[in-house]
Amino acid sequence: MDLNVWRAFVTVCRVGSLSAAAAELNHTQSAVSRQIAGLERQLGAPLMERHARGVRPTPAGEVFRRHALATLTEADRAVRAVRDVRDGVADRPLAIGATPSLAAGIVPEAVRSLLNQAGPVRWSLLPALSAQLHNRVIAGDLDIAVVTDAPPGLAADPRVERRFLGLDEMVVVLPAGHPQAGHGPVPIQALADQIWAEDNEGSAALLRQHAARAGVTAHIDLTAADLPGKLALVATGHAIALIPAALTRALRADVVTVNLVDPPTRGLYTITPRRDPHPCAVAFHDQLVAVQFPRPR
Repeated sequence: MDLNVWRAFVTVCRVGSLSAAAAELNHTQSAVSRQIAGLERQLGAPLMERHARGVRPTPAGEVFRRHALATLTEADRAVRAVRDVRDGVADRPLAIGATPSLAAGIVPEAVRSLLNQAGPVRWSLLPALSAQLHNRVIAGDLDIAVVTDAPPGLAADPRVERRFLGLDEMVVVLPAGHPQAGHGPVPIQALADQIWAEDNEGSAALLRQHAARAGVTAHIDLTAADLPGKLALVATGHAIALIPAALTRALRADVVTVNLVDPPTRGLYTITPRRDPHPCAVAFHDQLVAVQFPRPR
């Protein structure tokens, strides 16, 4: 069977749309449809079914998707290994994924510590949300991902190894001239009348839960497309926001943070594939722990 067809099928399953898969693969939608139809004829079973928002695999298609994904992952690893040998590179690159706050906060520092300890290592960094990073680890695109258990939490998956890094407290970021700047820790009740901005549902859920436990409501009136956008809304005085303490080392100069009384927390983890783990993955995990939770001298 043609692995390009398998790749097209797995892509359709992942994005849930023939047109979106065609755009990602740089094919026409009709070409992708023909590939799926040909695969169904070869296997003698329908693999896709339509629903209100696109397409999804049938039960037979889901079984095939899991096996096809594993095969494609191994095929990609084989190609990379041959290229490394051809190019005279003995060590394969370390592909790292991290949530946006961790990618901007502790990950670059941990990579620097790893390079100082292990010597030259080729590496790359992909910021994304935890669920997306989990899928990329399973697909073989990432060797290690730094994720959090903020809502909706982390999926239990026997295909990955999960290692706990520690708990990260959430703090409030304010514009530099805010009346609460320089104070703290403050109870959430003191900030309940403020306009809040959020950029993802996980952080918003932590804020709502924390406020509800204190008997108040946090009014999330502004939504940003990403973390830099959220910080821009704070810096210009439009809102305040909840951020992880791990990000504070990378904040812009025109915002400040204040600690909360009994703050919400999120767990930090690394996830790695159980099969063929990168030889630097454990060392990188250890560097993340050292950067985020340094031992007192």
